[in-house]
Amino acid sequence: MPKYLIIRFSSIGDIVLSTPIVRCLKKQKPDAVIHYVTKKAFKRILEHNPYIDKIFCIDKDVDEVVGDLKKEDYDFVIDLHHNLRSTILKRKLKKPSATFPKLNIKKFLLTQFKINRLPDKHIVDRYFEAVKPLGVQSDILVCDYYIPKADEVNPADFGIPTTYFAYAIGAQLNTKKLPNDKIISILQKVNQPFVLLGGEGDFDNGELIAKACPNAINLCGRLNLNQSASVVKQCTKLVTHDTGMMHIASSFRKQTISIWGNTVPDFGMYPYMPMNPGLYSIHEVKDLKCRPCSKIGYNQCPKKHFNCMNLQNVDAIVKDILS
Repeated sequence: MPKYLIIRFSSIGDIVLSTPIVRCLKKQKPDAVIHYVTKKAFKRILEHNPYIDKIFCIDKDVDEVVGDLKKEDYDFVIDLHHNLRSTILKRKLKKPSATFPKLNIKKFLLTQFKINRLPDKHIVDRYFEAVKPLGVQSDILVCDYYIPKADEVNPADFGIPTTYFAYAIGAQLNTKKLPNDKIISILQKVNQPFVLLGGEGDFDNGELIAKACPNAINLCGRLNLNQSASVVKQCTKLVTHDTGMMHIASSFRKQTISIWGNTVPDFGMYPYMPMNPGLYSIHEVKDLKCRPCSKIGYNQCPKKHFNCMNLQNVDAIVKDILS
C-alpha cells in the first residue's frame, strides 16, 4: 500500500485549510497510509482526523523527526508549507515530492507596490497542485475539523443561552484586530448574546469588552482550541478577524462575518466554502494606498493611523450580523 507524508508545520488556519487534501487523498486512494508532520503546538488540530494514520511533531528543527521519517520509507512527500525548512526535510528524506505555487513574488508586488497579479484562486485549490501528480482532485467540499467528545462544550455550563453569536476577538498580530471600541460598538448595537473567544493573551481585552457590554460573556483564555471550536459549531453566527477560527467555522459551514485589517482576501485565505459562498461575508476598507502592508501583519500599524480598521463601517457589520 502507498505511504504518503504531508508537511505543514503551522499555523492553525493553514493546517485546517490542508484538510481537504488529506481527505481527498484518503478517499481517492483508500489503501493509502497518510502521515502528517507539524509543530507540536498544532497537533490538537489533527489528532482526531480519521484520514490521518500517524502524526509526527517537531518543536523547532526537522532533525528531531528525520530519523523516524526515514524509517517510514514514504512513496511520496506532499509539501504544503513550501519554505526552507520543508525543503531541507524533503532533501533529507530523498523521496519523490511535490508542492504548490506559493506566489511569494506576486505577494511581494501586492504588499510593496500594490500591484495585484495574484490569481483569483483560493489557497486550498492551490494546495491541490501538490497532489496533482498522484491524480487526486478536489471534491469541492469544506475543510474538516474533528472535535473529540471530551472537548465538546455544553454552553449552559458557562451561562451561555441557547441562541448566541460568537466573536473571535483575537488574532496573531494586532493589525488584524478591530480596536476594542469598535467591537464594543458592534456588540451594543446588536444587543444579542455574544460569546467572546480568544487565547490567554486576549483575556484582558475580553474583560474590557464584557464590562462595557452586558450581553457579552468572556471565554478568552478559558477554553482550549477544540472547546472554542465547539462553541463556534453551536453558535448562530461567528464574527471574526482574519484568524484560524474563521477557517474552523467554515468547516462547520457556519455563517461568518469576517473583518479584515492589513491583510486582504486576495491572498486566497478567505473562508473556504466553495459550494456555499453566501455563508460568509467580508468587511474591508478598500482603496487604501497602504493596504495590504503585509501578507501576515504587524504588532502596530506602520503608518500609525490604522485606517484599515479604524475606518471600518460598524453599521454595515451590524447590519450583516442581524440579516
